[in-house]
Amino acid sequence: MLTSPTTRVLEPADLDAALEVLDREPVANAFVTARVLDAGLDPARLGGQMWGWYRRGRLASLCYAGANLVPVCAGPDAVRAFAERALLHGRQCSSIVGPAEPTAALWSQLRPCWGPARELRPRQPLMATRERPAGIVPDPLVRPVLRNEMDLVLPAAVAMFTEEVGVSPLAAADGGLAYQARLADTIGRGHCFVRVEDGRVVFKAEIGAVTPAVCQLQGVWTAPDRRGRGLATSGLATVVRYALAHTAPVVSLYVNDFNAPALAVYRRLGFREIGALMSVLF
Repeated sequence: MLTSPTTRVLEPADLDAALEVLDREPVANAFVTARVLDAGLDPARLGGQMWGWYRRGRLASLCYAGANLVPVCAGPDAVRAFAERALLHGRQCSSIVGPAEPTAALWSQLRPCWGPARELRPRQPLMATRERPAGIVPDPLVRPVLRNEMDLVLPAAVAMFTEEVGVSPLAAADGGLAYQARLADTIGRGHCFVRVEDGRVVFKAEIGAVTPAVCQLQGVWTAPDRRGRGLATSGLATVVRYALAHTAPVVSLYVNDFNAPALAVYRRLGFREIGALMSVLF
């Protein structure tokens, strides 16, 4: 029995305890929970380590350390411990993302050695809905991408990622292979949705993280020449209806607080702010 606060890398036998921590904030923790449910706690399958912070012998907080560094249910003491471990290992992530307060505290301790960041997004509203959008006609032309349509959707997906993150996923060291594999997996699950006009994608959205409690929308994009015409509103109405009927009882997303048009669309669809995330991009 552990008797003092400490951190260690969790192992497969710690799965139930880790899920108990993740279940405390199911919407905020959707990304990490989905990874753990899919892969367990084996680092090779998880794509990174799961650090656990213990208080009086009980697992109290987590930190996913993979391509993203993600604090989970982390108070000041846990953040301090995770920062010490992260500094010991050196930066191996491309971003830090999580609930705004612990993420800001974690970054403040890592910044002297890891900074400067390429971009800071200090407040990203976390939004959710349990209801089908009211008063909005779903777009009947929005449909799941077929398994053989990777070449159709990839240009839109790359454009969305580049616009959102600031760099092309194809510029990664692997030439974008990991990004394309993730997209192919999303398509294979039936979780990538598009509207196609004249052979090109003009609207796209994905269901990313999925848990029994919540699913998270991501990758929402409208072709620049088709913006301002309501495609995103009606298209997302289709996707949200599908997600609530077939995927999870709550649909969530997070958005940059400076993206006023997107916030207006999400509010019109019935999404309500329930918290805030923060992202540090390298």
